[in-house]
Amino acid sequence: MDYVQNLWYDFGLGEGGTLLTLVMRLERCDSREAIRRLQNGEKRDAGSVSLSPGVGERPAVGGPLPVLRPAAVPALRILSDAPLRHPALVGYLSSRGIVPSVAAAFCREVRYEVNGRAFFAVGFRNDAGGWELRSERFKGGSSPKHITTLDNRSDTVIAFEGFMDFLAYLSLKHPEQLHIDAAVLNSVVNLPKAVPFISRHPVIHAFFDNDEAGRKTTAGLIRLCPRSEVIDQRHFYSGHKDINDYLIACIKDRSKTTKTISDKQDHSCRNDLQPSKADKAAIEPPRRKGVKV
Repeated sequence: MDYVQNLWYDFGLGEGGTLLTLVMRLERCDSREAIRRLQNGEKRDAGSVSLSPGVGERPAVGGPLPVLRPAAVPALRILSDAPLRHPALVGYLSSRGIVPSVAAAFCREVRYEVNGRAFFAVGFRNDAGGWELRSERFKGGSSPKHITTLDNRSDTVIAFEGFMDFLAYLSLKHPEQLHIDAAVLNSVVNLPKAVPFISRHPVIHAFFDNDEAGRKTTAGLIRLCPRSEVIDQRHFYSGHKDINDYLIACIKDRSKTTKTISDKQDHSCRNDLQPSKADKAAIEPPRRKGVKV
């Protein structure tokens, strides 16, 4: 968000524009109502975007909304990547329930720069060389935005919206190894980019979020891959936003049970953050004859 130039850009959507167009999108109103809200300094509920008053640029009637290109926003520059070791990042992944060996296998410790300031985050690389970046205080990425695929030469593929859900899935299955293919969209808008890889599989297991975006992405996958059997796996973690939330809930429930048993037996138990066999079984795609998952 650039309040000086009255511009915004969403790296996840790959779209941008003026603050006026942002208000129109957020509030689902026309330009006249958006201008009124900006001039009156109206704000959205806490936790969502608030905009500065006094901005009023009316797009041409019937014309396209103005779009801001990525070059107009401060660039995020990758400085280096190394094995994941920093305690803050390891602790962040642990708080999300991710098994350390799983994180080490698929993530890196990435140092990056924005406006001359250096930062570091958990990095997950995409097929085009860009990075998805996560830390306790940051969620973003570097260009180019793209999907991440794992090709094990299988006829079955598992698909996820983001890499944290992919890591959560592998943590639920740990210590089993992944033998089927996988695709991480890194943003639901990247679904068309993933179709050439995903559609070549006769069987597709979709592990998208339990929200409207997840529903639409699942429906889009079914439409774009008509020759494949698309299996919607969201019911396995119904009641939870996504697989990562499901994993965290499983760990908390098991921790409470372990503590209760420990208190009754009056002895300490090892703090095992691994999900139970029942948790693993609930989230796994059904096995096909002759295929390891």
